Amino acid sequence: MSPTESAAGAMASDGYDRRRELQAFDDTKAGVKGLVDAGITAIPPIFRHAPESLKDMTASSANGDVAAASPIPVIDLSDARREDAVAQVRRTIRKVGFFHVINHGVPAELMAGMLAGVRRFNEGPAEAKRAAYTRDPARKVRFNSNFDLFKSAAANWRDSLFCDLFPDPPPAEEYPEPIRDVITEYGDAVTKVALRVYELLSESLGLSSDHLREIGCAQSLRAVCQYYPPCPEPDLTFGIRSHTDPGFLTVLLQDGMGGLQILADRRDGGHGAWIDVPHVPGALMINIGDHLQVQERGAPGPGEQKQGHGEGLGGVLLQHRHDQNDEALWPHNGWPRPPCLQERHGSRVRQDLFQHGPRWSRARLFPAGAAYSYTSCV
Repeated sequence: MSPTESAAGAMASDGYDRRRELQAFDDTKAGVKGLVDAGITAIPPIFRHAPESLKDMTASSANGDVAAASPIPVIDLSDARREDAVAQVRRTIRKVGFFHVINHGVPAELMAGMLAGVRRFNEGPAEAKRAAYTRDPARKVRFNSNFDLFKSAAANWRDSLFCDLFPDPPPAEEYPEPIRDVITEYGDAVTKVALRVYELLSESLGLSSDHLREIGCAQSLRAVCQYYPPCPEPDLTFGIRSHTDPGFLTVLLQDGMGGLQILADRRDGGHGAWIDVPHVPGALMINIGDHLQVQERGAPGPGEQKQGHGEGLGGVLLQHRHDQNDEALWPHNGWPRPPCLQERHGSRVRQDLFQHGPRWSRARLFPAGAAYSYTSCV
């Protein structure tokens, strides 16, 4: 049994049965929002994280020792000088691994409609959410709270809606009603953004613009919609603990609440510091995933991201994925394993593109809550 499984399942010496509390929470099929609706004033023990993991949660700005002292780069996809955009992408992915894109072609009303739909689903009738609640990774539409609920040492303060979009989507009527009329159009629009980013990434490596697409980096698409209800004790838990994203590429749509943080690299090669990701109205955020950062042995290197606590939507993530599984990189969440980059260019990608290893993020919470919609290309 792993340390996290032991922490999740063991009974404490004082008689506290953590496994029983986890099961009771999951059996409600109401998620974290159900706890808030019940009027709790303190978070249950299963959501309390170890103090050492929370101590730097409010360290929200970079200092002089951090390489990424400036805000997350903003790249204009309408830039008429393509070579300038390629050069900016090359600099950005080597130093940060996250960047915003503007003038990306996704209509503002479509982005607003997606976020509003996710919020309506999470704040709508409990019966509709219970009908979608499942931990079966084979389901093409599923709602739950914490995919690793029974394995992690502490749960995160969020609820998640997963929707497969491509290449084998479910019948439209299986999507929850609040997002049914917008999710397919939104997924198509964001896929076009992802393909443009893949072109810039390929060219930044000196390869043909269609290289990453041709080797299978855009073969499937999934939307992950995160919702962070108001938290009565936001200093004791995370919206999402530090993590790297699975898949090849993540396109993140956030509301204006904030809370997303990334781990910036230190100039001297130290452990870095967590910095807040600023809200850029109308922008989408790009995150290079684990499978574009795969190292020689097929495992991700060091690096992090996390989400704190806000209230509302966390984001809509679109991820490109592949149907073959890689257990070394895909130990969780039912995400299929994409193919590794072709060997003839693999070492070049690893050496030139990902000098600092995977990009880590997390989400810290606020008493008011937050909502994100993110689409992920894996």
